[in-house]
Amino acid sequence: MTPSNPAQPLTGQNALVTGANSGIGEGIARELAAQGANVVVNYVVQPETAQKICAEINAAGRGRAIAIKADVSQEAEVQAMFADAIKQFGTLDIVCSNAGIQRDSDLAHMTLQQWNQVIGVNLTGAFLCAREAAREFTRRGMRDVSCALGKIIFTSSVHQKIPWAGHCNYATTKGGIMMLMQSVAQEFAPKKVRANSICPGAIATAINRKAWDTPQAAAALETLIPYDRIGAPADIGKVAAWLASDASDYITGASIFVDGGMTLFPGFATGG
Repeated sequence: MTPSNPAQPLTGQNALVTGANSGIGEGIARELAAQGANVVVNYVVQPETAQKICAEINAAGRGRAIAIKADVSQEAEVQAMFADAIKQFGTLDIVCSNAGIQRDSDLAHMTLQQWNQVIGVNLTGAFLCAREAAREFTRRGMRDVSCALGKIIFTSSVHQKIPWAGHCNYATTKGGIMMLMQSVAQEFAPKKVRANSICPGAIATAINRKAWDTPQAAAALETLIPYDRIGAPADIGKVAAWLASDASDYITGASIFVDGGMTLFPGFATGG
């Protein structure tokens, strides 16, 4: 189908973005709204920040935004969030499973709590959101706003491909998200549900502030990035909006790396 407003191809669609009150999630929510979608800004802490983002989106006069609190690692909270979103918007067309945390430690000193917290938010949260998305898409059937019954977009990482010493819990969740996404895509493609992942590299967000917030740290990080700059949340938001649109209708089961070439392993450019 052709959108009624090509400049805002997501007009008439409703999206939910988890972990959307900062960083990559905020970038995704803002871009989806800029392209016409109504957006749920999910958060766990800092409600005032979520409300500020919603107010700014609403003031722009494109997509409408609402804030809903939920811890994605908790089944009841995820189900309540989806129920609230559907009550307010009528349904959902786009679900971006983005919420993620780090609890870093070398393996020998990593606690079970550190392991379980990261698995719970990053991987179990992705499962719960994908499950609720699939349930809603199949419940309500096709809508005349998209070629697809629904779109699920996971935020993964270059670390679904690159091992990361000292972060085995985080890297494990991203490898798990890759298989979760591919399995969902395989199962639901016949039902016209598309599932894909975005795999960011080094993006300037609060979760990795120590890696970029001084000139020395930024310079060291840029040695890992052939494109010679650190990414911004907007870089991810633009890809998410494209994956949510009919422009990418024949893409499902894909991991799209948005990393400035980090996965090209630049250390080998001079022979390793």
